[in-house]
Amino acid sequence: MASSGQLLKLACLVVVMFCMVACVPKAEAAVTCGQMVSDLTPCISYVKTGGALAPACCNGVRTLFTLAQTNPDRQSVCNCLKQAINGIPYTNTNAGLAAGLPAKCSVNIPYKISPSTDCKSVK
Repeated sequence: MASSGQLLKLACLVVVMFCMVACVPKAEAAVTCGQMVSDLTPCISYVKTGGALAPACCNGVRTLFTLAQTNPDRQSVCNCLKQAINGIPYTNTNAGLAAGLPAKCSVNIPYKISPSTDCKSVK
């Protein structure tokens, strides 16, 4: 049978191990959904109807691209985009206009903008 000293050592070991797991900083995205919506709001009219692209839209696209430099940031933006369009009817034309925004704004992103994009695979 274990002595009270051994039990105390075991309990301390468990607490230390728990702290090592729970206290390690997690990789968190620096880009919030609110920021993403704010940056891309000027793009809504273009994605809805086409036509002229507002300079503020490209400014927002470039700002978002600059902020989303890590995998967690890009995955966060991807998930936020998918949440934003969830339940909103869209056509292939709208999806095509949205997917073309980075190129129109001279930004090269490493993944396809699409409602079917698997955000976990975004690198």
